Amino acid sequence: MNPQALIAAAKKERRTALDEIAGKQLLASFGVTVPKSVIAKTTADVATAIVGMQAPFALKVMSPEILHKSDAGGVKIGLKNAGELIEAITVMAAAPQIKAAQVDGWLIEEMAPAGQEVVVGAVRDPNFGPLVMVGLGGIFVEILADVAFRICPITRLDAVEMLDELKGVALLDGARGRVRASREAIIDVLLKVGGDNGLLMQHADDFTEADINPLIVSADGAVAVDARFVLA
Repeated sequence: MNPQALIAAAKKERRTALDEIAGKQLLASFGVTVPKSVIAKTTADVATAIVGMQAPFALKVMSPEILHKSDAGGVKIGLKNAGELIEAITVMAAAPQIKAAQVDGWLIEEMAPAGQEVVVGAVRDPNFGPLVMVGLGGIFVEILADVAFRICPITRLDAVEMLDELKGVALLDGARGRVRASREAIIDVLLKVGGDNGLLMQHADDFTEADINPLIVSADGAVAVDARFVLA
């Protein structure tokens, strides 16, 4: 499904945001790497759904009524096989917020390689139009607000400068014993999202905000593990 069709389908269903599958399809259409994934409608579908997929798996609830899945108890990672997935689905389905919601299915994904968590986001400013943001994940964005913004469209130089502005940028280069994360991979994602022909410029009027959180960045590349696009 092309990007405009994904957005139109969500609006037709009166959704306030793209679901995670649609959000990742949108990212993939702009060349951003996303995990291999399937949707199981019920626990009976799990064993067949994961044939050909590589463990470990991440499991997430799919519901138009649950925007923050982790807060609802709707995310489980490191699952090794169909049995563990089925057990996790059973537990999730009984969680109060999930039990009370419309559940469309269960998203099963191959987990990304270990790496540095990075956040790439966007907002639509009433005066400046779309803005793209980058920050390191975890406490750096949640507590320290260590982020950098630019007005779109950005250039490669803008993307480089955004990373250099981050207080924790040394962590990308392996500081304190961390594995090095590819700056080039982050720059590539920033340009695909906020560059001249990027997602935000082509769909500036379709979204009020967006988040890739986290983008898992290793020495070899970057994978968008979670994506949220709030519709205008």
